[in-house]
Amino acid sequence: MHADIRVQTEDFDLPAEWAACRERCGGDCGAIVAFGGLVRDRFGDSEVQALHLEHYPGMTEDSIRRIVEQAAERWRLLDVVVVHRVGDLAANEQIVLVLAASGHRPDAFAACEFIMDYLKTDAVFWKKERREDGDVWIESTADDRSRRESWGETAESTST
Repeated sequence: MHADIRVQTEDFDLPAEWAACRERCGGDCGAIVAFGGLVRDRFGDSEVQALHLEHYPGMTEDSIRRIVEQAAERWRLLDVVVVHRVGDLAANEQIVLVLAASGHRPDAFAACEFIMDYLKTDAVFWKKERREDGDVWIESTADDRSRRESWGETAESTST
């Protein structure tokens, strides 16, 4: 399985990422599932003007790589792409891309969801929303944690 994991300030090009993933998989690929996340422009009644993301270089990529490896152990994957942006992002900008490619759609869907649930809760990122009523550091929600816990133990939850 091939894995492409990037943390970057630059935007990404979904069609180009998709085409590269498809080319790497060749004729064995029966499904590519994509998740693209955007910076929301509202939180409750507050307008979100921007999102600031920080990460710990090296550690963040390693933690994402470990969860991609966990996904590859659970499902038959041919290729995985995770691109996560950092820095200052305006409302409605792209923030994250996950592509999971497999010979069959159930594996691709499950792996993509698994990876995204992990990214929402355990990946080494710090997020601060700039809202019209002040800046707020963002933590994972109870729903995010519940979805993550539904997958059981992972490398991140068992490491010390």
